[in-house]
Amino acid sequence: MSIILGLDPGLANLGYGLVKQEKNHLKYLDSGVIKTPANKTNAERLFIIHKKLINIIKKFKPDIIAVEELFFCKNVKTALVVGQVIGIITLTAGQHKITISQYQPLEIKQALTAYGLADKKQIALMTKVILNLNKIPASNHATDALACAICCAQTKPWIKN
Repeated sequence: MSIILGLDPGLANLGYGLVKQEKNHLKYLDSGVIKTPANKTNAERLFIIHKKLINIIKKFKPDIIAVEELFFCKNVKTALVVGQVIGIITLTAGQHKITISQYQPLEIKQALTAYGLADKKQIALMTKVILNLNKIPASNHATDALACAICCAQTKPWIKN
């Protein structure tokens, strides 16, 4: 049995999703979005993310953190900021001795739908089906984080059963 914390990194909205891998199935634990106020400095926003991640880690005690990798970004400024968020995630994981695994969007899409060009709606529907949810999470960021956690569970055979 393993608990996987999936993360969809972003400075304004960082999606998170937690699943428990139990033998041959996944159980939904929690999901949501860490929001940071735009009127704060980037340093303050990164600190907010750090503190909220610590709270999630203390509450759920994940065995691994799965992060959606920044694959391509047209806006260099956005790419740099998301890189800083990934740095905070890495720091927080290191402080708690939790392994991080990163996945490109293509890998996540293939793991969930067997189609690397699946759109967000297809990913959301498969996330709902795989986790046996009554409805798709309200936030795309939370859905993407859950999809990342599912990808981790399906592609990492060394995760404890």
